[in-house]
Amino acid sequence: MMEAGQGMRQVLEGVRVADFSHVMAGPYATHLLRLLGAEVIKIEAPARGDAMRYYGADRRYDGMAPAFIAVNAGKKSLVLDLKDAQDLACARQLVSRCDVLVENFRPGVMQRLGLDYTAARALNPRIVYCSISGYGQSGPRRDWPAIDNIVQATSGMMSLGGDPDGPPMRVGFPVVDTLTGQTAAFAIMAALLRKERSGQGDFIDVAMFDATLSFMASAVVPWLVTGRALERMGNTGYSGQPTSALFKARDGHSISLGVVQQHQFELLARLLERTAWLADPLFSSPDTRRQNAAAVQSAVAEVLLTRDAADWEQLLSAAGIPCGMVRDIGEAMSLPELDGRGLRIPLQVPGLPGREDVAVLGPGFVSAAESRGELPAPPRLGQHTEEIKAWLAGRSA
Repeated sequence: MMEAGQGMRQVLEGVRVADFSHVMAGPYATHLLRLLGAEVIKIEAPARGDAMRYYGADRRYDGMAPAFIAVNAGKKSLVLDLKDAQDLACARQLVSRCDVLVENFRPGVMQRLGLDYTAARALNPRIVYCSISGYGQSGPRRDWPAIDNIVQATSGMMSLGGDPDGPPMRVGFPVVDTLTGQTAAFAIMAALLRKERSGQGDFIDVAMFDATLSFMASAVVPWLVTGRALERMGNTGYSGQPTSALFKARDGHSISLGVVQQHQFELLARLLERTAWLADPLFSSPDTRRQNAAAVQSAVAEVLLTRDAADWEQLLSAAGIPCGMVRDIGEAMSLPELDGRGLRIPLQVPGLPGREDVAVLGPGFVSAAESRGELPAPPRLGQHTEEIKAWLAGRSA
């Protein structure tokens, strides 16, 4: 089953994953494992498979929606009806031959199917079994349904976004799903390392709620220490400094400035040719600037209106002053340096409307020891069913 890699081996080459997950958090976790060389066998229900295949309003992409492509490239699709005795037996056989199992059904579903950790461990004592759910496999909220925007609300994340006098604001992409998937992949990697050292498998319980709170350490720990929640600050940075905020440039584009330390402010004043600020008591220290935020922002805003955003970004960044032009996704992904960092992985998806040559994203880091090959297209529903069943029956290598 495992496809031979070319050149340098990837760190998870030889690891096989039974992926019973769907939609986003679980598939993103297994996507990261696949990028590191694991073989991922995606178990899908008959007829429609993963609901993410149909995500979005453009029906031309049904079966291969862009959101599905994002986290399923290079996986294999095995269609099984887990309520059918023969298909369930096939699933159990697959579990016995995999190193990792990932599932994100509601708690209790895998137990009713006879595929919970106890059953999986009986089939495969060394298996690493990862369950992903909204609130974990225990506790009073165990059975509550949860999706990304719900956990953004219940975890406090939504309370941190938006302007001080406005309503709470959702982060504009499924950040909880993504960070939960990354947390699960991190936990699975740790369990695989432990298994290599001890020979023992593991059960991993990843809750979206827990993962989100952990991810928000910079907001949660200050509350644990002081008992006070962070104030909602809109586009002002974590430091609360008025010079860590959003400003308009001459061309109408926005600039995000990140001047939070005294030496950065002094650099800024000199570069903007406003050395008088350094002697002005309103500007003299981080505390006085915070106390006089409106006056400071007004003074900085006046100067930043004299150049275009791209010019400021280049000039300030080269001087060591944190600054960035606000880009949309298309502008960010068009930056030429991305190609040299392996962030964009080319992909051919036959039959995709509009264009077949697309791309997905790499794991977000560069490693001297980790090779990055091309990925096959995301699987069509059930594309590998016969191949995998034949392998399980011993009819193929």
